[in-house]
Amino acid sequence: QVQLVESGGGSVQAGGSLRLSCTASGYYNCMGWFRQAPGKEREGVAGIYIDGGSTHYADSVKGRFTISQDNAKNTVYLQMNSLKPEDSAMYYCAAEPSSDGGSCWAQYLARSMNYWGQGTQVSVSS
Repeated sequence: QVQLVESGGGSVQAGGSLRLSCTASGYYNCMGWFRQAPGKEREGVAGIYIDGGSTHYADSVKGRFTISQDNAKNTVYLQMNSLKPEDSAMYYCAAEPSSDGGSCWAQYLARSMNYWGQGTQVSVSS
């Protein structure tokens, strides 16, 4: 069982930055950040396979968002820079104790990870 708690959301102006945190209890080695705006499907934003150190980013956030981990704190961060109004959404972290990197990415891309946080709201004004 993995429990996840997100924090760090808020309201910023376009061009600003926020850092989201996801603190986990329990074992995981695969984590993703997802977002869902009203009326839209949930989409993957960034993922990390901790054992292999590999990351994945949605095209819309490449070069602006960075996912990282702090093993000592059992926390994964999403640093979001150059925010745009279209980044406004509820952001969720999700985690999985995956058997390997392939399984991690398959579950991330399918948005089928088993453990999800409650979400944190990000609002970007123009």
